[in-house]
Amino acid sequence: MSTPDLTLPLATILQKVTFKAHETVANSLGAISLVSGRLPKDQYNRYLMMLWHIYSTFEPALEQHATHPTLEPIYNPAVLARSPSLSADIAYLLDVPEASWKSHPIHLALLKDIPLVLKAYVNRVRELAEAQDPSPLLGHVYVRYLGDLSGGQTVRRAIVKAYGLDGQSGEGLSFYTFKELESTKKGMQGELKHIKEWFRDGMNKAGERGNDVKASVIGEANTAFDLNIELFDAINAELDEGMKMKTYQSCQVIAAIALGPRPIGVV
Repeated sequence: MSTPDLTLPLATILQKVTFKAHETVANSLGAISLVSGRLPKDQYNRYLMMLWHIYSTFEPALEQHATHPTLEPIYNPAVLARSPSLSADIAYLLDVPEASWKSHPIHLALLKDIPLVLKAYVNRVRELAEAQDPSPLLGHVYVRYLGDLSGGQTVRRAIVKAYGLDGQSGEGLSFYTFKELESTKKGMQGELKHIKEWFRDGMNKAGERGNDVKASVIGEANTAFDLNIELFDAINAELDEGMKMKTYQSCQVIAAIALGPRPIGVV
């Protein structure tokens, strides 16, 4: 990988240096299964549970460092926080009270045999949270939140059809729904663009702290992509061979618009 031009704004650098990683994620069979709506519902619930464990570690770390000059420009849990939404969606999809989904057999099975990538992801976030300089957490912020704001909207449309959800009510779809920046109203597509512009501006402000900060965030963003690639590999490993082949043959084209921060020039 070529040396990034650190004179550029941080958000621009990240789009450039993570392009190949983005394509790798998008072309994984786990991601294609998700975006195509072919992931079995139990596996989708398991995927949401893994995300919940990641976000419920990640978001308290951001709160812990909310006033840090690298993280403060993008800290807005009222808009970005995903762990409460994940919890609500899991409960709805399982048709159980939100307070009880953690004792559901799917979650208990996940805890009994925790995927190595989930352990690695959570441990990495905890490590960064306890570091003297938590600036690299911004790399995870970029990969996860910008992915949710971008490719996550493609996933939303797919799972509405796949699981018979009501796109108007939004029940079971909270993870993909964001509030407006300046109100508590649900953000429409135009508002999502506004949020992404605000988010990139915050990234760039953080990058103004210097090249050392930029370099640390870039390195960690690549680590975050590696972890998300492994997360989708874990999903793929749980699919039977017939489903893997069927998904690959019929859905490979969908990968071009799959998950993660969009390539340069794509809003």
